[in-house]
Amino acid sequence: MRNMNQMMKQVKKMQQEMAKAQQELEQKEVVGTAGGGVVKVTMNGHKQLKGIEIAPEVVDPDDVEMLQDLITAAFNEAMKQVDELVAKDLGKFTGGMNIPGLF
Repeated sequence: MRNMNQMMKQVKKMQQEMAKAQQELEQKEVVGTAGGGVVKVTMNGHKQLKGIEIAPEVVDPDDVEMLQDLITAAFNEAMKQVDELVAKDLGKFTGGMNIPGLF
């Protein structure tokens, strides 16, 4: 029974550490860029969009499609960076397993 109690304490400690790591992810930010940095998308570790910066020189009313493509590319890069951040920060708890619903 002593081993079971010890194991439960370890599980509880790990859960607390994981919850703390998830909270810290909300404070971390990544920036995805496109077009050599003319479009920047900032996201936090919870995949929440925090901001978009667009250089005035890429705003061309005659070529809205290019701007849309740049925003999409910057957003996708930021999402990839968040996934890498989450894998790094929470991977120590999941052992590299991709657990659906975790993030």
